[in-house]
Amino acid sequence: MSASAATQMNRWQDASAGLSIAGLLLPEAVAYASIGNLAPQAGILALFAGLLCYGVLGTSRFAIVSATSSSAAVLAAAMASMPGGTAGHRLMLMAGLVMLTGAFFLLAWLARLGSITEFIAKPVLRGFSFGLAIVIIVKQLPGVLGVQPAHGDVPHLLAGLLAGAGQWNGSGAGLCAAALLSLFLLRRLQRWPAGLIVIALGIAAGQWLDLPRHGVALVGAIDVRLAMPVLPRLTQGEWTRLAELAFALALILYAESYGAIRSFALKHGDGVAPERDLLALGAANVVAGLFQAMPVGAGYSATSANEAAGATSRLAGLVAAAVVGVIVLTLLPLVALIPVPVLAAVVIHAVSHTLNPVSLRPYFTWRRDRLLVLAAIAGVLLFGVLDGLLAAIAMSLLLMLRRLSRPGLSVLGRLGDSHDYVKLTLYPAARARPDLLILRLDEPLFFVNAERSLRLARAMLEERAGPLCKVILSLEESPDLDGSSVEALRDFAAFARQRGLALALARLKEPACAVLQLALRDMLAVQAGPALLLSELSVAEAVRLLDGAAPEK
Repeated sequence: MSASAATQMNRWQDASAGLSIAGLLLPEAVAYASIGNLAPQAGILALFAGLLCYGVLGTSRFAIVSATSSSAAVLAAAMASMPGGTAGHRLMLMAGLVMLTGAFFLLAWLARLGSITEFIAKPVLRGFSFGLAIVIIVKQLPGVLGVQPAHGDVPHLLAGLLAGAGQWNGSGAGLCAAALLSLFLLRRLQRWPAGLIVIALGIAAGQWLDLPRHGVALVGAIDVRLAMPVLPRLTQGEWTRLAELAFALALILYAESYGAIRSFALKHGDGVAPERDLLALGAANVVAGLFQAMPVGAGYSATSANEAAGATSRLAGLVAAAVVGVIVLTLLPLVALIPVPVLAAVVIHAVSHTLNPVSLRPYFTWRRDRLLVLAAIAGVLLFGVLDGLLAAIAMSLLLMLRRLSRPGLSVLGRLGDSHDYVKLTLYPAARARPDLLILRLDEPLFFVNAERSLRLARAMLEERAGPLCKVILSLEESPDLDGSSVEALRDFAAFARQRGLALALARLKEPACAVLQLALRDMLAVQAGPALLLSELSVAEAVRLLDGAAPEK
């Protein structure tokens, strides 16, 4: 096939994929607006902002940037934490939050912080997503069952639903179950717009059965007007509070978006450009905020649907935006006739993939970070979306500090006649010399563990009797040293000098070596000269230098 024919084929595939996912994106946009307690047009306008901005500026050929279930839930939680006001003022607050989220993305792009998602540990993110899916599903139940219990956390919401069990609307529950079953059955036909088909069937059923007469609510009128962009007029205190919330929202959005983008890039051997995607996501959210729309990100479900539909480039997203535009201009009045239980089914189906426990199983198999996963799930369910996530992140940092604070100190010995010096407890064949003690710090040295680690090293020196006259301390795990670590090393060097021991600090990285040269300047004049600080040299070379041999060339 010629290059021009292949290009033409790819364009047709992108057009077909765009047409297919448009049927998914429009109902999801309306559904996610309901999660965020917003009018449907906030989700639809966000869809246009995300598709157009990422289509022009983004890098992934599969990513679909629009409102996502997690961003909608975090937005709802963030807005609930803001003081009340008029509907217009709260809309301005929402717009300001979305714009600040975009601004954080742009600042991260300028600072080249493409690795910002590493602030959230993967177990925390997966546990958060699992718990968030439960929260979203539970919060759809009042609309499905036709009851309105007092809003609150998931346990109180479930308790309220159970208390009002006698008032449940069976018609709404049955309609939601039928729509959900249809969505799962149609999902196997990947090129069919399952969401649009189920929505159309729901509208037809609503008109035929006169569902409002049976207590089943409809979405209601949608007014999508592209007004001039507006910069929110808020107080300094409101901007400050929104900035705090926007930072958390940006972190979650980018973690979700980069996870989806990277997954499909690895699957197809594509490259990734995190900084470029920060620019695209920042522009999309700033534009969404200017038009009072929801925050946007690259959701996994929409991106997966785009890949399954056969997309080959970002043209598929632009085609989807055009198709949604045509639907909005011609068929928008029909969207107002969507039964709320059908819309709830679309939401539940969209987040159902997150409830797959397979993504959590490795942490229990490996027996690592199980507590973090469970804490993230429980935090979201008990404390809410934002507070639960922050609590899980704080726990991950505390557990990391707890692990790093433990003094890890290994005694090394020479393995046979080789140049390898290994841990004696792991390699019984290794041998240590009576006149030489080689210690390796197994964790990065910093203010939490510096004193305890080097106190343990001093205790080992005191326990050794006989001909010990040389000590090597390997700092290969410490790329740099803070002030507490430098003081502790200086005290250890003074202790070694008092005992008449020749000390060498081996495997030093350049920043650590530079600061130690300043801190130990006086000792360098009276100790083993240049053998004291061995930048990047191996333990074997340190042994040769302490023995008085010239270093190998």
